[in-house]
Amino acid sequence: MPTEARRPLGRIVALRIVLFAALAMLAQAIAVIVEYGRDPEYLSLLALEQETDALAAGLTHSGTRVSYQLPTALDGRYGTDDSGYVARVRTASGVVLFSHCDDACTRHFLPLDLNPPTFWLRVITHGYPLSFAGGRVIESGDQRLFFEIAIKGDTQHVVWEVLADEVLDHMILPMSLTLIFVLGATLISIRSALRPVTEAAEKAEHLDPLSPDARIEEAGMPREIAQLAGAVNRSYARTRELMNAQKLFTSAIAHEIRTPLAVIRLELERIDHPAAQRATGELDELGHFVEQLVTLARLEASDRSGFVPVALDELGRDITGTLAPFVYARGASIAFEGEPGPTVLGHAALLKDAARNLIENAVRHGGPGVSILVSAGPGAVLTVSDDGVGFEPGAGEAPHYRRAGGLGIGLEIVRRIATLHGGRLEFARIAPHGTRARLVFTAAGEVTPAR
Repeated sequence: MPTEARRPLGRIVALRIVLFAALAMLAQAIAVIVEYGRDPEYLSLLALEQETDALAAGLTHSGTRVSYQLPTALDGRYGTDDSGYVARVRTASGVVLFSHCDDACTRHFLPLDLNPPTFWLRVITHGYPLSFAGGRVIESGDQRLFFEIAIKGDTQHVVWEVLADEVLDHMILPMSLTLIFVLGATLISIRSALRPVTEAAEKAEHLDPLSPDARIEEAGMPREIAQLAGAVNRSYARTRELMNAQKLFTSAIAHEIRTPLAVIRLELERIDHPAAQRATGELDELGHFVEQLVTLARLEASDRSGFVPVALDELGRDITGTLAPFVYARGASIAFEGEPGPTVLGHAALLKDAARNLIENAVRHGGPGVSILVSAGPGAVLTVSDDGVGFEPGAGEAPHYRRAGGLGIGLEIVRRIATLHGGRLEFARIAPHGTRARLVFTAAGEVTPAR
């Protein structure tokens, strides 16, 4: 799965919390509407409180004098004839400050000469739409003012405004604050709980399965994460056991085959026949394969703790001189060029094995009369180039030399040696023909980038 497609666990949990909180809010809103809808008298009481609060916004004071102007927002409701909504504002002594009510609706209100109660409500028609009359005393400064309203039919749907305010004030705002605190606490808890996982992942990225102490520390981890770390540690232990068994098996087979091959070759050399000569050549190929198995076994047993600085120019010059007789005996040529350059932390014998395999591949598969150039640099790079037939890169695979026959584990050995030394093996085609193989390392003293 690509890295950009992965979402952090905190984001996943946060989105789910928000989703379920929204669903809970929706469910509670529906429950509130249903519950309130069963009690129209209670909704009438809430509507009376809401409407009188809105009407009270029109009060103004000038010293001890109180005046009233209907708020513009309510003009379409209490300032229009035949709207079904009427209101009256008066003092406790009966002085009317505002009235939008004819003689017919006055009967729904209390008499002006009556000292009004703090709150009163009378249902005109039960059920929906709301039809009620009521009044409420509101303190303004040092005066008590009495607001009375009557609603007949609720044509402007005051009931829905009441329900919306109830849902907003008593459910959405409190639940939103709770959600913010819960979400914040959850994200902080997740981040804290996952910190050991992040640290374990960083350690696992740099674990060497060949190292006997390669493991993730389980101390201080939550139980579930410690179980995962323990499973990883046991997996590494099994991997080491399998690699050790493979190493022993490979090494044992290689050493057991060497002696019979040498005996068979001696016997074939005594036979003067073309078939015997062809068999001798095939035995040489098999012997070469056995040598590679021995190299592979030695590679798998390598310990990085014993690495020392190795000068690439000296290594290239040395391996070129060592293999020159082999190269010229097969009709090819070899040369070295390079200047003193960076050193590489590594195992000199293994690095020579890598260079030897690249040179032997060029001789064996480059074609008749191939010319080989070994070079060191620029930088921590060792290059083996030839002007042979080149290679054919497979679809989606690393390139392999063209060859007639051959058992071909040499390049795999080179790749493993490069990886062991924190480097890589690169191939390129040389125009018009030929191959360039490069061993690219990190110079001694530099930090190898994480891969």
